[in-house]
Amino acid sequence: MPRAKVARKSTAIDMTAMCDVAFLLLTFFILTATARQPEPLPVDTPASTVKFKLPDVDIATLTVGQKKVFFGVPGQPIRVRTLELMGEKYSMQFTDEEKLRFSLMESFGVPIGSLKQLIALKGDERNAEGLQPGIPTDSVGERPSELHNWILSARYATKELNNVEMRVSIKGDSKEQYPEIKDVTSILQDQGINKFSLITSLRATEK
Repeated sequence: MPRAKVARKSTAIDMTAMCDVAFLLLTFFILTATARQPEPLPVDTPASTVKFKLPDVDIATLTVGQKKVFFGVPGQPIRVRTLELMGEKYSMQFTDEEKLRFSLMESFGVPIGSLKQLIALKGDERNAEGLQPGIPTDSVGERPSELHNWILSARYATKELNNVEMRVSIKGDSKEQYPEIKDVTSILQDQGINKFSLITSLRATEK
């Protein structure tokens, strides 16, 4: 008796489930990603072969370039509390809306008297070239400089909210003159901060 032949059928793989997973993952990454904010003071950092990742929290960054100094500290609660302490020191009142807008600013560089005008601007307007003249670093008589007070207020805010000592990093332009960097380090040393990080760009190790 002849053997019955079974009809061959083409195989097919249902990709519907895989496509659904791919689109779900893509949607998740798009919704959770945060856009990098443009720097109000772009600097060309010096190169170094040392590779050390700075922490993302509890560390302030002093950006030095074009004879200007900008200040920034991560964490919206820390920024708000720092602003409140500075308001108390300089007898200034900030509204809840101003505090919220300030908490979204990663860094800034204006005298305290011009801060309200800066906060009122839109994000792209704040980063206009030449708009921010930098935070004053000179003391007035026996009164410490504004940069001194910003650093001190941020330290108090970090200790109060997170119960840790705030670290400090300096992001200086490779073409910046020594006196500007020295002014910043002197302010840190006046507060007993003798250990801080220097932000550099990574270069290949010389053979």
